[in-house]
Amino acid sequence: MFRSTESIEEATFVSQRKLTVDEIASLKEALTSNVKKANIRLREGEYQFTLAKAIGESQLELMFPDVKDIVKRISGDRESEDVQVIRKIQTILKKMERSNVVKILPKKKPWELQRYMLLSFRFQDADNSTVVLATEQQIRQSQETLQSYIRQRGASTDTRRANAVKIAALAMTLFASYGAVLWSLSGSAISSSVFIPAFCAATVAAIALGRILGR
Repeated sequence: MFRSTESIEEATFVSQRKLTVDEIASLKEALTSNVKKANIRLREGEYQFTLAKAIGESQLELMFPDVKDIVKRISGDRESEDVQVIRKIQTILKKMERSNVVKILPKKKPWELQRYMLLSFRFQDADNSTVVLATEQQIRQSQETLQSYIRQRGASTDTRRANAVKIAALAMTLFASYGAVLWSLSGSAISSSVFIPAFCAATVAAIALGRILGR
């Protein structure tokens, strides 16, 4: 049923949804967690290990896979559409949640599939075997990617705030300038000293506002 993950094309985080604050905290905790005790056997070649490994690979890419993502990663597109396979994997994942290996994340929308994450990349399983699901280098690289994402998110937030201030200022300038233009036109004689500067200011503000909103 399962095939090598080497044949799965590596997913990119750019195409994924934005992480919430809680999801960022969960990723940090899993990446820095010490060995956790698991009440299940995680022997290489068995379902539980293969599923944990697949979830871990997605998680290292800062993604939380749903059951179809997991099956697609380990078995391909056809298997991921097989209802019986999906139900079987969901049953195993539920057992893995009760065994302190994975966490089922809450749905953001009612019609979405539940997503999963590893509580750690290091476990001591029911056989008292130490199971490592990612190398130190992989974990370190994922931590660096997460930090980069957090910095980019902060920069993006600052940019949005700056744009909001600019939009508010330009909108006020635009309304005030148009008001001055209308006031000038309403008089018996057009005052060029009021009309021309107000019209130019309104035109510049409208162009600048359009550029910001069009980005």
